[in-house]
Parts: sequence; C-alpha cells; structure tokens
Amino acid sequence: MQGPPADELAQHLAARWDALHDAADAVAQLAQLAHENPVGAIASLPARAAQTGGWRCDAVANGIDDLTLVMQTGLRALIAAADEGRDTTAAALTLWREFHVARQAICAFVEPELAAA
Repeated sequence: MQGPPADELAQHLAARWDALHDAADAVAQLAQLAHENPVGAIASLPARAAQTGGWRCDAVANGIDDLTLVMQTGLRALIAAADEGRDTTAAALTLWREFHVARQAICAFVEPELAAA
C-alpha cells in the first residue's frame, strides 16, 4: 500500500511541525527567551522528509509526534505551576534545551550529517 503523494505528506508534516514550534514558542516565553523563527534546514524539514520518503520520513513523523507529546505535557505542567505563582523560568529553559536537542535528532533522520552539528 502506497502512502499519500509527497506534496500532501509535506503539507501534513508541515502543519504538525508548525504546531510543535508553536508549543516551543510558548515554552520560550515562559523561559523568558525571544521568539525563534525556524530557518534553513529546520524550516524545510517537512518537505525534505516527504521527498526522502521511506523509513526516514516515517522516523521524522514519529519524532514530531513524540516531541509534540513531550512539549504539550511539559507546557501543561509549566502553565499549572505559573498559575500557582511559581517561577517557571528554569524549568522552561530546561524544556527548551531538550526541545532543541530532540529537534536536531529529528532533522538528522533526513540529513545524518546534522547530528554532529
């Protein structure tokens, strides 16, 4: 059974990738960091993954889903703590750093040389 065409798959991955970055942006705000605009290899990941296809594309899709779950769970915890008046800066910064490491690993499925960067 063949999957969706590359363009449709790229659009689907891009929507999920953008939603993940929206969650990361909310975490960045709680960490008192500036907004980050994904550019270059990070911004083009969904299209490159769809074009690559196969297990690498599947790994990217699974990685996006897994990281989204981590970010949503962490963000909910941060918001709950902030609502109680707690300082969430350090915890948010830790989650932000973990996001960056995991995002780099997801990108490396399409371009393994990025794993060393």
